Amino acid sequence: MKLLDISFLADLVAIRHDIHAHPELAFKEVRTADIVARELAAYGLEVHRGLAGTGVVGVLRKGSSARAIGLRADMDALPLHEKNEFPHRSRQPGQMHACGHDGHSTLLLGAARYMAEHLESLDFDGTVYFIFQPAEESEGGAAVMIEDGLFEQFPMDAVFGLHNWPGIAVGEMAVMPGAVMAGTCAFEIAVRGHGCHAAMPHQGVDTLVAASQLVLALQTVVARNLHPCEAAVVSVTQIHGGEAWNIIPDDAVLRGTIRTFKAEVQELVEHAIERLCSGIASAFGAQITVNFDRRYPPTVNSIAETELCRRVAAQVFGSDRVHQDELPSMGAEDFAYMLRDKPGCYVWLGNGPGTGGCTLHNPHYDFNDEILKFGISYWVRLVENAQ
Repeated sequence: MKLLDISFLADLVAIRHDIHAHPELAFKEVRTADIVARELAAYGLEVHRGLAGTGVVGVLRKGSSARAIGLRADMDALPLHEKNEFPHRSRQPGQMHACGHDGHSTLLLGAARYMAEHLESLDFDGTVYFIFQPAEESEGGAAVMIEDGLFEQFPMDAVFGLHNWPGIAVGEMAVMPGAVMAGTCAFEIAVRGHGCHAAMPHQGVDTLVAASQLVLALQTVVARNLHPCEAAVVSVTQIHGGEAWNIIPDDAVLRGTIRTFKAEVQELVEHAIERLCSGIASAFGAQITVNFDRRYPPTVNSIAETELCRRVAAQVFGSDRVHQDELPSMGAEDFAYMLRDKPGCYVWLGNGPGTGGCTLHNPHYDFNDEILKFGISYWVRLVENAQ
C-alpha cells in the first residue's frame, strides 16, 4: 500500500464536517459551492462557476501537453432527517448528507490541494479539471452541466468518478469494466374501471382487482421474459385507489421503477409490461394505460480507462485489495451521462463496515473520514498515470 503523506488531513476533516452540518438539496448547493470555490482559489487554481447553476470547475495546468482529464465529485444532499447525534450532524431538519457527497467533495478538494502544493514534483504534463457537480440525487445535474457546455468549455480526453461504498473495507476499492450502475426508469400505470357500491360489485368493473392482478403479473416480467443470465428489476412502489370503505373506485394508479443495464433489456421490459396491461385490461373489461419515464442511463465504464484505474488502485492499495468481480449495483448514478459522452471509469472506494459503514441513504449513515487519505492518494496517482 502506497499512500501519500498528506499533512492537511485535519483541515479536510473540518471542511467535511462543516459541509455535512449544512446539507443542501439539488441545485441549491450555494453554500457548498462557495466553500469549494473559496478553497480552490486559495490553492491557486483557476475557478469557474455557473454550470448547472451551482456547479464549480477548478483548473490546474502543468507543462505544455494538450492531455486533459476530468475528476468529478457530487455536492448535493438528500431530503432525509438525520438520526446521528455527533457534533457535525445536520443542522437542517429534513436534509442530510446520507450518501457521502460531503466526503466526495472533500476528497476532490484534498486532491486539488495536494497537486497544487506539489505541482513541481507532480509527474503530470497537461490539464486537470476538478468538476464539482450539483444535483446527482434524482435531478440529473451531470446532464445539465453537459448541456451548459461542460465538455466544450473544458475539453477533456477522459473523465473519472468515485463513490464511497459501505460494505467494502477501508483501504480497498472496486474497479470493474462495463456496466457498474443500472439505468433507471419510472413507470405509472393508470387503471380505469367502473365504480359502484362495494355491496354490488356485479354492477361495475372492479378497478382494484384488476390493479391487484397487474401487481402480481408484473412479477413475471423479469422471471419469464429475460434470458436467465440478464439482469433487471421491476418493482411496484405505490398503489393508489379509492377513498371510501364501501365504494369500488373508478380509478387506480400504480407506480414503480425499472432497473436495467442494457438498452435492449429496457425495451424488452417495457414491451412486456405493455403486453400485460393490454391483456389484463381485456380480461377485466378495464382501460389500462402505461407511461414510462426513462431517467438515468446505465453507468458504463470504458475498457482502457478501467484498466488504467485498476493499475492505479493496485499501486495505491495493493493488488489483493482491488475488487474486480463485484456485482454491479441496481442503484443509479448520473455520472452515466458523462461516461456516455467521454471515456472514463467510476469506482467504489471502501467506506468500511464500522462507523459510517451502514448503507447509503440511511438516517444513521456518515462518510468515514478514515478513507480521505485513500481517496486522495488514488486521485493523485490517477492523474500521474493518465498520460
